[in-house]
Amino acid sequence: MAGINKSGVFREKISPFLQQKLAELKEIKGENSEEYRALMLQYVRQEVEDQEENESNKRHWEADLVVEDNQVPGAERLYNKTAVLEPTMVCAAHCRYCLRANYEIFTLDEEELIKIARFCGSGDVGQTVNEVLVTGGDPLVLPNRLNFLIEKLIEYAPNIRIMRIASRLPLHNPLRIDNNVYEIFRKHKDKVRIELATQINHPVDLFQETIEVFKNFRDMGIPIYSQNVLLKGVNDNIDTLTSLYLALRDIGIEAHYLFHCVPMRGMHHFRTTVAKGLRLAKELTNGGLISGRAKPMYALMTDIGKITLYDGTILEKDEKRNMILVQSAYTYESRIKNNPGWKLPGTAEIDKNGYLRMWYLDGTDE
Repeated sequence: MAGINKSGVFREKISPFLQQKLAELKEIKGENSEEYRALMLQYVRQEVEDQEENESNKRHWEADLVVEDNQVPGAERLYNKTAVLEPTMVCAAHCRYCLRANYEIFTLDEEELIKIARFCGSGDVGQTVNEVLVTGGDPLVLPNRLNFLIEKLIEYAPNIRIMRIASRLPLHNPLRIDNNVYEIFRKHKDKVRIELATQINHPVDLFQETIEVFKNFRDMGIPIYSQNVLLKGVNDNIDTLTSLYLALRDIGIEAHYLFHCVPMRGMHHFRTTVAKGLRLAKELTNGGLISGRAKPMYALMTDIGKITLYDGTILEKDEKRNMILVQSAYTYESRIKNNPGWKLPGTAEIDKNGYLRMWYLDGTDE
């Protein structure tokens, strides 16, 4: 995912597979069609990304693990039971709303992967963490490195009972998912629970080649779930969201989060208001439009972690700054215990009961 060049520009990277699909959609549907624009906006760099706006964060949060003054490269921790592992920051394509566009590009070597695996099974981590999310970058672009990491986690961290592998390669280039990739899941799935996480934002993302890949994983008994991002001009209407979740349900992909687009540099043109997302989520989940088994959770990805929007979560709004104060159930005490090097962001505060709350930049509906 990482891809900022020396001039600070998130470089465009579109896989040959996606280039072909864009060309086909342009010819068949036209460049003004919803389908073409939904795919194009996700991957083609726009000049509007360079405009100076309030969305200026370079990272969606700071959660790097530092243990005894030594950073554990490729590992992050915000939550009690789950650690995030990043064996590589390489992707087959660059999504324009990428959360990790500003991260350093790296791929961990075997020695570093062993260090991560040992850490996941050590001390307090070994007593509390039972799940890892392997993301990046895209771990499926380097299957041998992913296989090595899984083997070492099984060896050194038996406390890890669930491994989620996050990938958009089935969308970016499904032709790269061959028997070598499938074999990784097939040979390990009886030793540890392995799930495939992906991100599908519009029905157009579900190419026939992509659907076949997901069916192959499903036929192996691998659970698949998808989160998606609410993106202005891509899926910010009820008809598109309904079609998306019906399609996911049809091919056996579980719904997870519907994320409000984060306030990072270059993303202002994608960001609706939180209120619009709430209206869409309410209509989608409470209107009988989709199965109850296909309903996502509408959430903000904030500087202190994910906050799902329930009644009472939004405390107030500062109209002048276009900021929303949101309440979490994370405690400062548990955050420091889980990640001793974590620093309270300037946007966050601690309430009288020790819980974290923070000011979150809203989007616009213009």
